[in-house]
Amino acid sequence: MSVTATRPADTAPAVLTPRLRLVLVLLLAAQFMLAVDFSILNVALPVIGAGLGFSLDHLQWIGTAFALCAAGFTLLFGRVADLFGRRRLFLGGLVVLGAASLAGGLAQSPEVLLTARVFQGLATAAVTPAGLSLLTTSFPEGPLREKALGLNGALMSAGFTTGAILGGLLTDLLSWRWAFFINVPVALAVLLVAPAVIAESRPAERPKLDVPGAVTVTLGLLAVILGLTQAGEHGWGAPATLLPLAAGVVLLGVFAAVERRVSAPLVPPRVLGRRSVAWGNLAGLIAFLTETSLVFLLTLYLQGVLGFSPLAAGLSFGVLGAGTVAGGALAPRLIGRFGATRTLLAGGLTQALFTAALLGLGTGHASLWLLLAATFAGGVGNMLVIVGFMVSATSGLADDEQGLATGLATMTQQIGITMGTPVMSAVATAAMTGTDALAVLGGLKTAIALNAALALAGTVGSAVFLRRPRR
Repeated sequence: MSVTATRPADTAPAVLTPRLRLVLVLLLAAQFMLAVDFSILNVALPVIGAGLGFSLDHLQWIGTAFALCAAGFTLLFGRVADLFGRRRLFLGGLVVLGAASLAGGLAQSPEVLLTARVFQGLATAAVTPAGLSLLTTSFPEGPLREKALGLNGALMSAGFTTGAILGGLLTDLLSWRWAFFINVPVALAVLLVAPAVIAESRPAERPKLDVPGAVTVTLGLLAVILGLTQAGEHGWGAPATLLPLAAGVVLLGVFAAVERRVSAPLVPPRVLGRRSVAWGNLAGLIAFLTETSLVFLLTLYLQGVLGFSPLAAGLSFGVLGAGTVAGGALAPRLIGRFGATRTLLAGGLTQALFTAALLGLGTGHASLWLLLAATFAGGVGNMLVIVGFMVSATSGLADDEQGLATGLATMTQQIGITMGTPVMSAVATAAMTGTDALAVLGGLKTAIALNAALALAGTVGSAVFLRRPRR
């Protein structure tokens, strides 16, 4: 029996067949690899800079070049997957990812490395929504899809933590180049097996691509992401931050105007008009923004206040990774029993509560136990929000719109990851009154309080706008 991504829900399998299990493993392996890529180079950046001759002020472009393309092109590629074939884009993106990773590992100059990072980002923008839409169209709405999305969310979140740990281990034991090389065998293995088990999926009639919408939204997102990344280096009031942010807002405004006038819009207003899509994505944005930036704040705490080494700090987040895996396994059961919205709300409250508990951190090593317990429970809560958001944002849409839905969800994820760190970094830095451990801790606590408040605000907003209307 072949797996058909466009199979109607009433004839879709109610249980995981061996072939569907293989489809799930392949798609999850690719998504996990992409999540690892977001953080695997963080620990290795100083070593890469010294080895290839990056100046200190240009070192951040190793991350920025990737983030710009990964977030800026996601929505476009999500729609391209709907129009021209999800499997085709998924496999093509993996080819580009493998080649770019090989080039990055072999790079002997900053220019080659940055070019490799650009193509890694483009490949991520293509593979992530294409793979996610293959996941949602291969599994019907209900328990099977919820289980698949729960596993996907858990592995993606665990991938960020694994990347930090793996980057430190590879850099210390082998070379920073293995942070690139490790992608090659994974991409090759998926490429060898996927064509035989994953069916192509595209609409019967191919609509015209909305070129003006694609251009304006891509340039707008690129400008916004550039402004957000520049804020971490130059500050929020610097022209290097304000100019791209302003340009991005204008371009996104033009995009919204274009979408109301074209016959085949890139993002149909009726899709964004759905509460589950609009407010589900907002909840997801806050979830990714708060949790990834919290990891950044706690990294500063572990190294700047407790004096941990980078590798020891990375290993400490293994508990957070365990929490996200537990949350991903628990989420489908809770969604099946209580619904996606209630699960999302419970997760948001849990995350907000245990983030606020981190305000009890001190300058002694005894605080490590509070950090480990709070990050585990907060990781469970955060993953309940993420899976709840993914189920909400992709439910009730036709198969030919799943690439768009997952493109929006992936864009939400990557913008949240990108903007969280500069926002919290600016808040923490502004609140620090000195460079000693107490002053650093005071600044970090201010940012942690804001983080908890945002998680709570996202939960309250979801409770108001994602509730079922009374009949």
